[in-house]
Order: sequence, then structure tokens, then C-alpha cells
Amino acid sequence: MNLEKIHRVYFIGIGGIGMSAIARYFCANGKQVAGYDKVPTEITDALVEIGAEIHFDDSLELIPDVFKESAGTLIVYTPAVPKDHSELNFFLDAGFTTLKRAQVLGEITKNTFCLGVAGTHGKTTTSSILGHIMKATGTGATSFLGGITENYSSNLILGSDKVSVVEADEFDRSFLQLSPNLACVTSMDADHLDIYGEKEVLENSFREFTEKVTDRLIVCKGLPLEGLTYAVGEEADYQISDIKVENGAYSFTIKTPVSMQENIEFSLPGRHNLSNALAAVALAEQYGLPLDAIAEALKSFRGVKRRFSYKIKTNDFVLIDDYAHHPTEIDAVADAVSEMYPNKKVVGVFQPHLYSRTSDFVEEFAKSLARFDELLLLDIYPARELPMEGVTSDWLLGKIEKKEKKIVDKTNVYRELKKANADVVVMMGAGDIGVLIEEVSEQFKLELL
Repeated sequence: MNLEKIHRVYFIGIGGIGMSAIARYFCANGKQVAGYDKVPTEITDALVEIGAEIHFDDSLELIPDVFKESAGTLIVYTPAVPKDHSELNFFLDAGFTTLKRAQVLGEITKNTFCLGVAGTHGKTTTSSILGHIMKATGTGATSFLGGITENYSSNLILGSDKVSVVEADEFDRSFLQLSPNLACVTSMDADHLDIYGEKEVLENSFREFTEKVTDRLIVCKGLPLEGLTYAVGEEADYQISDIKVENGAYSFTIKTPVSMQENIEFSLPGRHNLSNALAAVALAEQYGLPLDAIAEALKSFRGVKRRFSYKIKTNDFVLIDDYAHHPTEIDAVADAVSEMYPNKKVVGVFQPHLYSRTSDFVEEFAKSLARFDELLLLDIYPARELPMEGVTSDWLLGKIEKKEKKIVDKTNVYRELKKANADVVVMMGAGDIGVLIEEVSEQFKLELL
């Protein structure tokens, strides 16, 4: 497909985190952009500000007339859109060029030098760190990210069309549409079993992705893949050692196959984020950047929204927002909180995401969630799924071996948190808990004023 012959791009599901990055890209490149999503959000508001036309009802009448001309129009849709969506079926039936998000991302980046970041956990933070390093060191890379970076308030870091950084998403096998020159794999835990069925099938998909890498593969030590390894606190091709925590930030040493740098500063909490930073460092050095310049860029990275994001941080009370929706991610958050806030009362608020994921990992969720001093559990956020018989938050709650636990309605979260008298509150999940925490944060701030 020749993108130069595309003048208009219509997105079905334009507010999605991956979709909106591509919409931003096309806006920046002078294309007419419009689209549909279910509800308005900060992301859709930001797209409207840069010229996109967006509506929130599945209605053919709301599609701007110019986008109903097939010549020069590209339709992009997310696999999360239901098959009976009337707008999607209109474009399919009329023979428009209609592609999934991953296919379009593959088309945009196939003629660039592409650095891909894959993994069931850590890929958004790792790719965001890498994108920041590439921007701060003047490489001219364009980065397509799965989260909103604090440094740029965007999931797109614009640069040239010569180099790209891409979050390589395993959902729906999307990453197989990419053509990476350099890539890393951060993790291969079982996830998206509603798509893959078995963990082995997921792992085979990752192996298929790594076979597409033309130059060099970087892998977290311990994964069943061949490549340069990285690890925190143990021997590897890329390793972090001499870790110190000072004023809520890390200081450490990085050793690579060709260099070493001491007293590197990095402010994101959690050993998992040290691992993410190291993966980004490895890719940047393999691209050809010197370690001292990489280290300087790390110092100024401020994080990704909803990845251990501080909504309130005072001496007496801390409120943290995190996207964690898998047991491994919840464990990483629990580890980070215990390291940063030892001997403090920590209350976790969790919204399970998907009936299938809750069912697949119920025992693992129970162990991870039991690590908090007190737990408030919300109802399951269904996203793209219909309910599954017997799979409820009450069922999950019964598996959690802890007395201080309860199911709460979203409208009562603030009241329950006040009663809990916590030093640290962590709100976790991939559903609309990201909206809820904004409301809870405002209520706490009014009290603290």
C-alpha cells in the first residue's frame, strides 16, 4: 500500500491507545482524520484539538461525506470492535481499503530502521523509555507507544520517517505485522489465552516474532529465546548492579558488552522498572548510541501515565495509579511499594479486567492481591466480553486468603478508603478504574487542602 496516495484516514475505535497514536501520526502528516469511538475521553479530546473529527454513536449518518469516497480513503479498525458494527460493515461491503491497526503500523514502519519492544509485561514502559532516549539523543526516531508519556503528554513521539520505535503487541498476534531490525522481549508469561488458548501457542507466536528480527535480539535473562541477555542483579550481557535508593530514586551501575557506567540515576520506582530501563538501554546501545548519552537521557525520563503514577505524594499520604491487570504486574507493584514504603499500611484497590483473564488466573490473582494489607475489589470490567457463568469478583474474593478484604461499588471507593486510614493507596486495573482514580484523587485533594 502506498501511503502517499492516502489522503483521508477513518478510524473505528479511534480512542484506543494504539489507534490514537496512529491517528496522531496521520494528523501530523497532513492527512484528514476522522473516526468513531464509544465514549469521549482525554485521548479523543486531544485528537479533536489537533484536527480530527470524532463522533460517539455507531451511525453511518455521522461519518463525514468526504470519508465515504473510497478513492484515497483508508479505514483502520481495532480487533476489539464487534463484528456487527454498522460503520465497519459499511466500509467492508463497499470495498474500501480496510486494515487492522497492526497492519497499518506495519506499513508505516516497514521502510524505517525499526526497534521493536515485545513482552506480555513491561513493553509500554520500556518502549517509552527507549523513545525518550532516542528523542533526547537526537536520533530523529518516531515512536509509537501504548501509553501516554509524562515527558511528552502523548503516545506518539514525532521524528523522521527513517527510524521508528514500536511497541510490539502480542494481542491478536499484532506484532507479526512488524519488520523489526532490533527488538527485545521483556517477558512471555501466559496472557490473552482468550486469543491463544494455550501458553505454548503464545510462546510460539513470540518465537515467530523474533524470527522477523534482522539484526539483533535482546531478551530478558531466563526466557527460552536466543539473544543478548539482560538482568538486574545477576550476570548477563547487559546487567545492573550496585543498586541504591536515594530520595525515592535509584542509583546504579550498568555493564554492557562494550562499556560500563556508574552512578546512573533513574526515578521510576520498582525493580521491574530497572529491568525495563535496562532493556531500553540495550536496544539504544545496539542502535549505536554511547552509554554516557543514554545515561543522561534516563535521568530526565518522568514515566508513563498509569504506570506507578503518583496522583498524590505527601509525607503522610500517597495515592498511586497503575495499569496492572495481570498477577505478574500486581506482584511488581507490590514489590515496588514495599521497597519504597516499608512499614506503611498499604491498601490495594483492584478492578479485574475480562472474565476470561480472571478465570484463567484466579489462583494467581488471589496470591498477588493477598500481598496488600487491605484489599478493596471492584466488579469485573468486561471490555469486549460477555459474562461467564460463575466468574465474578465474589468468586475471586473467596479465593483470597486475607481477612481485610471486601467487594466495593465504585461509588463507595473513596468512603471505604477513608475508613481504611491507609498510608499508601494503590488503585490497579485496565478498565475504567483509570477514570475512577481521577475522581478519588480530587476528593482526597479537597480534604488535604
